[in-house]
Amino acid sequence: MAYTLSPSFVLPLLLITLASSMNGTTMVAEARHLLELTLPELPKPELPSIPTLPKVELPHFPEFPEFPKFEVPKLPELPSFPDLPELAKPTLPAIPALKPSTTSP
Repeated sequence: MAYTLSPSFVLPLLLITLASSMNGTTMVAEARHLLELTLPELPKPELPSIPTLPKVELPHFPEFPEFPKFEVPKLPELPSFPDLPELAKPTLPAIPALKPSTTSP
């Protein structure tokens, strides 16, 4: 079943649009008056002073206890690999140099 937009919904929107466009000049003038308005200076409030807190005394420890030192076990050594023969490195063919062209395009 299709829904059709009824004209009774469009008419109030049209009236609101027309009314807002007619009042546009007065809103701009009122905004200008607000910008030019000077407000009286208000006194700055004074913040109350913060009372000092008593110093907290912590119990005195002579020294931290010493922790035992742990020995790090040695890692086993890896067996040596057999000597591998060196492979021949591939070489690239030489690229011939290009001669500059004497004709202009």
